[in-house]
Amino acid sequence: MLMSHAFRRATSPLYKHIAQYSSMARDYNAAVAALNTLQSNFSIVDAIRKSGKGMNQNAIPEMIEWVKKTGYEPADFDTLNPIHIAGTKGKGSTSSFISSILAQYLPAKSSIHAERLPTSVGLYTSPHLRFVRERIQINNQPLSEESFAKYFFQVWDRLEDAAAKAGHPDPKSTETKPVYFRFLTLMALHSYMQEKVGTAVLECGIGGEYDSTNILVKPSATGVTSLGIDHTAMLGDTIESIAWHKAGVFKEGVPAFTAPQPQSALKVLHERAQERKTELLEVPKYAALEQIKLGLHGEFQKTNASVAIAVCAAHLQKLGYSGLPDPRDKDTALPAEFIAGLEQVHLGGRCEVRSDRQLQNLTWYIDGGHTLESIEMAGSWFATLASQSQKISQNKTRILIFNQQTRDAASLARKLHDTLASALSDTHPFKHAIFCTNTTYKDAGFKADLVSINTNKSDVDTLKVQKELAGSWDSIDPDASVHVLSTIEEAIAKARELAPNDNVEVLVTGSLHLVGGVIEVLESEGESSN
Repeated sequence: MLMSHAFRRATSPLYKHIAQYSSMARDYNAAVAALNTLQSNFSIVDAIRKSGKGMNQNAIPEMIEWVKKTGYEPADFDTLNPIHIAGTKGKGSTSSFISSILAQYLPAKSSIHAERLPTSVGLYTSPHLRFVRERIQINNQPLSEESFAKYFFQVWDRLEDAAAKAGHPDPKSTETKPVYFRFLTLMALHSYMQEKVGTAVLECGIGGEYDSTNILVKPSATGVTSLGIDHTAMLGDTIESIAWHKAGVFKEGVPAFTAPQPQSALKVLHERAQERKTELLEVPKYAALEQIKLGLHGEFQKTNASVAIAVCAAHLQKLGYSGLPDPRDKDTALPAEFIAGLEQVHLGGRCEVRSDRQLQNLTWYIDGGHTLESIEMAGSWFATLASQSQKISQNKTRILIFNQQTRDAASLARKLHDTLASALSDTHPFKHAIFCTNTTYKDAGFKADLVSINTNKSDVDTLKVQKELAGSWDSIDPDASVHVLSTIEEAIAKARELAPNDNVEVLVTGSLHLVGGVIEVLESEGESSN
């Protein structure tokens, strides 16, 4: 390990509060507060990044130990009929499509095993937007606050009990728990076991081979969504290296599916499938999708939906269902259940359009984009809608709200500008560009669910990244008015202040933490007015 577990915890500003969780009320707020003590702070994350050591090869053995301390063996999770999804882009969307489709089937008379199948579908994804409980869903609904608190503290207590039995000098310290994402993975699996879900759909965090979700022994099916360059410090800086990591979810004899990939990446995926003694199918884009209005917008979602269709077909066939699509046939017919699932799916912050509650002439276009490829997709999606609306009304003002705190933000911003300038045939795609941090509120700071201590506090306090972005955008498009603000709340207020009387389109993109904060502020306004 790069640094000791104790040091990693002790350097957290939240560490000093840990002792209170055994005595305070064990409600949802207490669970979120306790969970936040498990975050690794920026100095540790940055040190790992700069070390060049990549993903921790001990991650899976360590995670298996955590599983055992909570009272399970990895093979126990086979009863969840798990589906495992990795990828760079679209793995959250694909997982959501899968969950939505399966919700139409479990249980159903079309399965020879229907009378014995549990009735629910679990979905584990990340990151969350407004509430951390969004990460652990059952039947496409987040755990309730009561259920989240109950299962959180059950896992918390089991880990402390295991530490006490092992003779740890301070069983209640954070040293006796895994880091944030690992804990949530343990908690999700525990929740699904307790709720006896029929299928659990798990989205990888980072990578696949060493991701904490990769303790699954015998999933029902695995999938790899579109690949791109991301998390290079952990996964390598080539598409081949990234493909190797993502293919780590493949298991012997378990059907594996992939979206179309660059040829060099596809070669690695096939080699890894052969190593794992399984067959990999490159999923075609199914023709039937041209006649369906997907619940998630954007042309690229057809690729994600196709992977979901193939995975669901294999999974449902294993469970004994009939009348399913043929994953190999791009012209295969889709059953009504598949169509309903594809149309009814919802995933906030992905190609989302919403009207402003305060200004009738303002529309929000919200889509996270954390890689060059996903930023290009977000820009193309927005350009398509903006071009359509321009034909209706020539009086349009476009405003950008952007942040990306920990990656090459300037490159992402330039890619966004170039994509929109080309698509809109306008070298000045935005009249105003607003750059803010991911801090939610001006006075209250972060909402507890949105606290993140793995960014450089000094950079956030001095607006270092935002000022660099402003300078970069000013050099790209000197005609645009550039604004730098400290919080998301202020950025939203500024967009409204800048809105003229004619129609205004505000694109929010970049960090999903930014997207989540924007949705939190907009939703909170609606809740407070009710």
